[in-house]
Amino acid sequence: QVHVAESGGGLVQPGGSLRLSCAASGFTFNMYFMRWYRQAPGKERERVATISASGIVTDYGASVNGRFTISIDNANHTSYLQMNNLKPEDTAVCSCNLYTPFGGHDYWGQGTQVTVSG
Repeated sequence: QVHVAESGGGLVQPGGSLRLSCAASGFTFNMYFMRWYRQAPGKERERVATISASGIVTDYGASVNGRFTISIDNANHTSYLQMNNLKPEDTAVCSCNLYTPFGGHDYWGQGTQVTVSG
């Protein structure tokens, strides 16, 4: 059974940094993507960053490009989202998604709260 779990959220002042982790387990496919999404109250879910299992392919949403960096430890099926220069508008529940093109399956974590306030 595939399991995805995020960690690392919390409260930070504007201009601060946080690093989120997403650990996935329980699967054997070797082609996958790990994607970070976020959803603020009253807003639609937004895709923040994507990384391939190899780490070669990365993509960022326009609102975070240049401030956030996604990376991956493929051996441990763990991705990281380094968030710098955080702004109050970055406040949201951040969720990790594991996607494999083999069957087009999506797996989600429970989400972690990021609050930027000072």
